[in-house]
Amino acid sequence: MISSPLAWGRTPPCVQVERKLGGLCRIGTVALIFASLLTAVSAQTLTGVVTNATTNKPAAGDDVVLLSLAQGMQEADRTQTNAKGAFTLKLDNADGPHLVRVIHQGVTYHRMAPPGTTSVEVQVYDVAKKVVGITVTADVMRFQAQGNELQGVRLFAVGNASSPPRTQMNDQNFEFYLPEGAQVDQGEAQTANGQPINSAPVPRKEKNRYAFIFPLRPGETQFQVSFHMPYSGELKVNPQALYGAQHFVVMLPKSMQFTPGRDAKYQSMQDPRQSDAIVQVASNTTVGQPLDFTISGTGSLGEAGDDSQGSPTPTAGGRDSRPGGGLGPPIDAPDPLEKYRWYILGGFAIVLAAGAIYISKRSHATPAPDYLPTDVALPPAPPVAKPKPADHSGMLLEALKEELFQLELEHKQGRISDQEYAKAKAALDQTLERAVKRGATSTPVA
Repeated sequence: MISSPLAWGRTPPCVQVERKLGGLCRIGTVALIFASLLTAVSAQTLTGVVTNATTNKPAAGDDVVLLSLAQGMQEADRTQTNAKGAFTLKLDNADGPHLVRVIHQGVTYHRMAPPGTTSVEVQVYDVAKKVVGITVTADVMRFQAQGNELQGVRLFAVGNASSPPRTQMNDQNFEFYLPEGAQVDQGEAQTANGQPINSAPVPRKEKNRYAFIFPLRPGETQFQVSFHMPYSGELKVNPQALYGAQHFVVMLPKSMQFTPGRDAKYQSMQDPRQSDAIVQVASNTTVGQPLDFTISGTGSLGEAGDDSQGSPTPTAGGRDSRPGGGLGPPIDAPDPLEKYRWYILGGFAIVLAAGAIYISKRSHATPAPDYLPTDVALPPAPPVAKPKPADHSGMLLEALKEELFQLELEHKQGRISDQEYAKAKAALDQTLERAVKRGATSTPVA
């Protein structure tokens, strides 16, 4: 007979039971400990599969790196995919966020692994020096002038619709020209759903010609270069576009003047969200098409304003004052720039607040070429302007603008339905409108 529970206070229960059950208790205890260890080990690993989306086959032999984001970007583990494209990584901290980096044919691809993630899937693509299907959605040049200096930003939205999908990468992957005398301040690149990272353009042998050595993965990549140059009150600019673009856009403060070249064809657009700007657009441009223009005067561009879809403001002719409304199509026709609005008026360009480039160019750090392709955000550069201590409305507006930008990206990429997009957009617009009104009422009158 097994002794009563009271007796277990004097004699270990396992010993009492083992005497009667011939050691089964010991075996069970060891099994439980072993099972617990297995559970602990499994909870501290991250498994995944890498698929080559070019061939629709497992990506074997690719390097896989686990980066811990809890304290910067520290490498936590490294391995390679097996013949089935599978891999297993050891988590240094299962409660912290991680990033999985896969290196395929010299180009990196990433997948976030939030806390609690136990498995991830990563898509990679074969790399070619030249692929068919590279197009420029938007080529935007923004200018502002202060005193004897001109500051500018040139932004590109580049699409890769190659079929089968491939990544384009070479030592002059995306080239462009800057105006004569321009000095580069900073370059950035951003992939779809990624964060802007520092990617300095590299000068080519030809004067004023530069190249971004950054992979053009399937989908969309955005490039931005900010620059400054001497200015005497007037400047002739020849963009020398190396690619055709759906839209080539020039933006200036209204206090400056824009004069197109003799053979250049531009259409003037007015956008209520950037009321202080002149917007000139050439659509469906081709390589070699005249796009030269002259700018004169001085002035500063403010930040892009509210992007909520309010009621359009009719002009004297009854046309919609939104971009495209005054170009001739009926007022019910779709805005030709609507789907690219955030590439043109928002996103990167919003950082060109008055004096931002002027201050940033004062930093003497020499930009280094980003020869190692990556789409992970590097540590942020020192801020060019200090925010106001209690400007909560401004912070909210910036957050809402970023959310709207991400929403537009997801909708453009077909990742959300039209119904989901409309519902989310309406909610964000309403919140943004309230934030703008609160900011206006809280601003003291001089």
